[in-house]
Amino acid sequence: MTAPWTAGEEPRVYPIARSGDLVHIRQAIRTLSQECRLSLVDQTKMITAASELARNTLTYGGGGTVRAGTVSRGGKRGVAAIFEDSGPGIPDVEQAMTDGWTSGGGLGLGLSGARRLVDDFDLNTVPGEGTVVTIIKWVR
Repeated sequence: MTAPWTAGEEPRVYPIARSGDLVHIRQAIRTLSQECRLSLVDQTKMITAASELARNTLTYGGGGTVRAGTVSRGGKRGVAAIFEDSGPGIPDVEQAMTDGWTSGGGLGLGLSGARRLVDDFDLNTVPGEGTVVTIIKWVR
């Protein structure tokens, strides 16, 4: 899935290199969600999903970037974020998307939880090359 960025509004790129970057990403997603007029519940869902994916990018992907901005498709408007890393990739996506499974010490809710919180979720990974996760939350 490619994010259908809103015409004239290029996404901003944020680094994910240290834990402090996660705060900046949450703030950026909150601002975009408010500007797009997502409901408070949907803002919280998008911020939570983005926070989980940013943490995964840092912890498992060794860092990377997120591109975030507004999107439009078929008269709908929303917020999108694309998380990219050049880490080890995910060797078993099905297993990684299973509730409760974790490759580390976490709760195992990151990927599957993020998928449930957003409207569009796309994961592309190549072992040894990295992972790209795209999420979108649409205004209802």
